[in-house]
Amino acid sequence: MTQTSQAPAVEQPSKPNRGRVHRAWFVAAVTFVTIIGAAAFRSVPGLLIDPLHNEFDWSRGTIGAAVSVNLALYGLTAPFAAALMDRFGIRRVVAVALTVIALGSGLTVWMTAAWQLMLCWGLLVGLGSGSMALAFAATVTNRWFTERRGLVSGILTAASASGQLIFLPLLSWIIDRYDWRPAAVTVALAALAVVPFVWLLLHDHPADVGQKPYGATEFVPKPAPVVGAARRAVSVLFSAARTGPFWLLAGTFAICGASTNGLIQTHFVPASHDHGMPITAAASLLAVIGIFDVVGTIASGWFTDRFDARRLLAVYYALRGVSLLFLPLLLAPSVHPPMIFFIVFYGLDWVATVPPTLALCREQYGEDSAIVFGWVLASHQVGAALVAFLGGVARDTFGSYDVVWYASGALCAVAALMALVIRRRAGDVPATV
Repeated sequence: MTQTSQAPAVEQPSKPNRGRVHRAWFVAAVTFVTIIGAAAFRSVPGLLIDPLHNEFDWSRGTIGAAVSVNLALYGLTAPFAAALMDRFGIRRVVAVALTVIALGSGLTVWMTAAWQLMLCWGLLVGLGSGSMALAFAATVTNRWFTERRGLVSGILTAASASGQLIFLPLLSWIIDRYDWRPAAVTVALAALAVVPFVWLLLHDHPADVGQKPYGATEFVPKPAPVVGAARRAVSVLFSAARTGPFWLLAGTFAICGASTNGLIQTHFVPASHDHGMPITAAASLLAVIGIFDVVGTIASGWFTDRFDARRLLAVYYALRGVSLLFLPLLLAPSVHPPMIFFIVFYGLDWVATVPPTLALCREQYGEDSAIVFGWVLASHQVGAALVAFLGGVARDTFGSYDVVWYASGALCAVAALMALVIRRRAGDVPATV
C-alpha cells in the first residue's frame, strides 16, 4: 500500500492552546454576520411594493406574488442547502448563495417587466437567502460545537430573526430619501462584501484546521462528502415524515411562523395605523422587537442547554398566546407604557422557540437533524405565508384585526400542548439543572 492511501496529516489534532479563542467561535461570528445579511436581503422586497407600483403601475398583487415566491423559497431551499453543504462544503455553498443574491438584487435596477421582478427578487434572492437560513446555522452548530450548542443556536437564530427588523429602517430610509434602486444596489454590494470573509474564515469542518469541535474530548475526522444532495434531502423528509415527532415539530413551528413573521411582522403596522398610530412609530416598535429578540433568543439557547426543550417550547408558546390575547386592548393612537411592555415581552419571545426546536431535531434525528430542521423551517414559512394572507382577508371581512389576534393566541395554546406530547427517544437523558 502506498503512503498516499493513508489519512491526510490535517486530520491530526493540534495541541490545545489555552490562551487562544477556539476557531469555532470565529466560524460562529462569520455565520452570525452572514445570517444577518441573509435576513435583511430577504426582507427588502416588502419595501418595494409601493415604489414599484408607483413607477411601473404594476398591481400590488403582482408585486406580492414575487414577495410570496421569495418567502416560500426562503423556507423550501433550506433542507436542500443543508444537503449541499454536506456534499460541497459550507464555504462554497454560502459564497455561491451570496453571489446569487448580489446578482438578483443588482439586476433589478434595469428591469422593465413584472416577470423580471419575479425572477430577480423572487427566485434568485429567495434561493440565495434560503441557502443561508437557519439550516445553515444548524450545520455550523452541529459540526463545530459539542458544548454550548443551545447558546450558539440562540445567537445564530437571533441573527436571522433580527436582521430583517434591524436593517429595515435603514433600507426604508434609503428608499424614502433617494429611490428603490440605491437600496437594491446596497443589498448587492453588501452581499459581495461578505464573500471574502466567508471564503477566508468559514472553514467547513474543525478537522480542516486540525482542531476538535468546541467541547469535544476526542478529535473528529472530517466525513466524506455526501453525494446526491437533492435525493438525500427528499429521502430524509420521507424518513422523518414516518415519525410522530416530525409532524409535531413541523406543526408547532408552523404556528411559530404564523404568530411572528406572518402576523406581527406583516400586520402589526397596519393594525396600529387602524387605531391612529403613525406608521413610523409602529415601524419603530417593530425594530424594538428585533432588539429584544436578540436577548431573548440567546437566553433561550442558554436555557436549552440546561432544561427540557419540550417544556421550554410549551412555556414560550403559552406566553406568546397570552400576550396576543391582550394586544387588541393595547393598540392606541400613541405609544403608552402597556404597549412598551408588550413589545419588550413579545420581543423576548419572538423566536425563542428555535433553539429548543433545533435541539429536539438533533435529539430525534442525529446526523440528519440539519436537513430535518430545514424541512421544519419550511413549515414555519408556510405558516407565515398563510397568516400573512388570511390576516388581510380577515381585516377586509371584519373591518379590524381583532379576530386575527384572538385566533393566533388560540393557535399558540395548541402549539404548547403539541410540544408537551413530543416523545423522548429511549436512552436520552433530560437536560435539567
